Amino acid sequence: MITYKKDKNISSQHLDTLYSSVGWISYTHDLDQLKRAVAYSLFVLSAWEDNTLIGLIRTVGDGETILYIQDILVHPDYQNKKIGSELMSQTLEEFKAIRQKVLLTEEAPDTRYFYEKFGFNSCDQGQSVAFFKAF
Repeated sequence: MITYKKDKNISSQHLDTLYSSVGWISYTHDLDQLKRAVAYSLFVLSAWEDNTLIGLIRTVGDGETILYIQDILVHPDYQNKKIGSELMSQTLEEFKAIRQKVLLTEEAPDTRYFYEKFGFNSCDQGQSVAFFKAF
């Protein structure tokens, strides 16, 4: 049975296993930094099967006018089982009063479909423009 928890206190080991499972190794090079990033997030919702972390969504923002979805990930063994959808649905419900919800992700047909089904519009499809700077 899958349970969902609103808790920012997640062990480095659990975070390492989950983030590594989806290939997000830039996060796992410094596990102390990742643990702090999760702890300092505005909101964290995690999915668990028994004592195994299988999914996570975390947001940053001011909690009033803007919500930025920083990470949403599901362990590959648990993908396509509606876990990501549940994480997203619960998060959007938690912050339904916030008018501006933002995320930045890689371009892929399945990724585009996932976010569009939650009402997100790609900036290349609307009147908005997005900018980012990576180093």
